[in-house]
Amino acid sequence: MQTKLADFVKNTPEGQEADAILRSCVHCGFCLATCPTYQLLGDELDSPRGRIYLMKQMLEGEPVTVKTLLHLDRCLTCRACETTCPSGVRYGALVDIGRGIVEKQVKREMPAVAMRYVLRNVLPNPKLFKLLLKAGQIIRPVLPGKLQKKIPPPELSKRAWPVKKHERQMLILEGCVQPALAPNINIATARVLDFLGISLIKAERAGCCGAVTFHLNEQANGLAYMRRNIDAWWPWVQQNKIEAIVINASGCGVTVKEYGHLLQHDANYAEKARMISELAKDISEVIHFELGNMTDQLQSNQTHIKLAFHSPCTLQHGMRIRGVVEQILRSVGYELTNVPDAHLCCGSAGTYSILQPKLSQQLLTNKIVALESEKPEQIATANIGCLMHLRTQATLPVKHWIELLDERVSPV
Repeated sequence: MQTKLADFVKNTPEGQEADAILRSCVHCGFCLATCPTYQLLGDELDSPRGRIYLMKQMLEGEPVTVKTLLHLDRCLTCRACETTCPSGVRYGALVDIGRGIVEKQVKREMPAVAMRYVLRNVLPNPKLFKLLLKAGQIIRPVLPGKLQKKIPPPELSKRAWPVKKHERQMLILEGCVQPALAPNINIATARVLDFLGISLIKAERAGCCGAVTFHLNEQANGLAYMRRNIDAWWPWVQQNKIEAIVINASGCGVTVKEYGHLLQHDANYAEKARMISELAKDISEVIHFELGNMTDQLQSNQTHIKLAFHSPCTLQHGMRIRGVVEQILRSVGYELTNVPDAHLCCGSAGTYSILQPKLSQQLLTNKIVALESEKPEQIATANIGCLMHLRTQATLPVKHWIELLDERVSPV
């Protein structure tokens, strides 16, 4: 694709990166077949190729309107198009650049501005989020049915964080909403790694990975969250005390793995961010590496439960981790069902389910039909956003897969 970027952007790092990405696109249209919003709406401007044209026009100095904002807002950033693209177009990076620019050029209506402000300031703040969640759970019984579904009931942890100390150590990104919504996930992660002789450590000053704020187009603030995490983890890294930084929410994992790219132009953090990204591991990568040790100890405890696994977009398209969780679950006795259109998004997509509820609900309905099509007994996933979203419609229990693994290595 030929480009002629406008003066306001062409000599900036973002402009140079966008130019290289645009030039790699050959308009083939393969992305249309795997784009969830194009499948629903049938409008090319709601496909990766159409959005690329809109961003190209914007970067070349053409007038930007609410139409551009609308079609970029409708993008899930699921990155299924990247998996399909034969030219290796880095669409996710391009849409981040495009959204950052359009946000400065087009004014949103006040309700949208207010909603985004609330999301940016509540979700990354664990204490405030937990307080508001508890308040919602208290009044939940008297709310209408639709609102009740949006507020999960309290989830009490039945298990404890391991106290045994091992020579092998890894850090964990606890997450911002996950400890309040589903505290068992982090505990299960620590227990499974304890079973493998690995201690999981919390870095007290670490917090939100930065994804929520960054993808709501407050990119400078998102980068500030990333720097804070790097500062919190750096003493462990510098002293070579840890083997990895473990992340069990794939939405956070894909972001931390991209710290090196996102902070590459920050002279004070570029090298640190690169090293952090190299250490970042989805929990499935860690377990897969240790799988032989685990399955040897579980051979006498096989049980076949029929399970449907929803692979989050951030896992299969963002981090390109495909089939790994499924292999782990099969190896410890689960019978996995076939899930039609498994590459398509469930509609959670960070804050998308709040900001684009109609499209999100359509995608969710389709996903639930696919997951329950072969009559599994349970549903598993690998991201807190997907998990909470699926629970609002699923007729079956939905858990993080690491919780199921914990049940296998240490049954109650």
